[in-house]
Amino acid sequence: MKRLVSAVLALALAMPALADEEIVLEAVQDYMDFATYEAGIILPAQLTQDVFEAATFVDTRDAEQFESGHIPGAMHMEWREVAARLDEIPDSGMVVFYCNTGTLSSQATFAARLLGRENVVVLQTGMRGWSETAAYKP
Repeated sequence: MKRLVSAVLALALAMPALADEEIVLEAVQDYMDFATYEAGIILPAQLTQDVFEAATFVDTRDAEQFESGHIPGAMHMEWREVAARLDEIPDSGMVVFYCNTGTLSSQATFAARLLGRENVVVLQTGMRGWSETAAYKP
């Protein structure tokens, strides 16, 4: 009887976690079912002056890298902080996440998109690509 009570209690405690897991799984699947290869990305060559001036840039690297140089006007938010600081990310207008190469900022972009920010894109090739091939640099 003690085992049955323990099992029922464990199952009852796990139910909210299982429900949350299903919601997350469904959100990921929905996103991936409808995302195109180009969804959620922008290339440095697409950053014309008009695009640059209209976008919000978010540097997702660590504080030391941000301090050593970043895209002018960019705000700093490490990639791991995106979910916790989602309310700081504009929900309208283009928001461009970047890191050095696009790897960490891709994860940040994916998380933000899953959390409902469809206006967030990743800068493919990151800061390195922007330094080398951006259409516009202030």
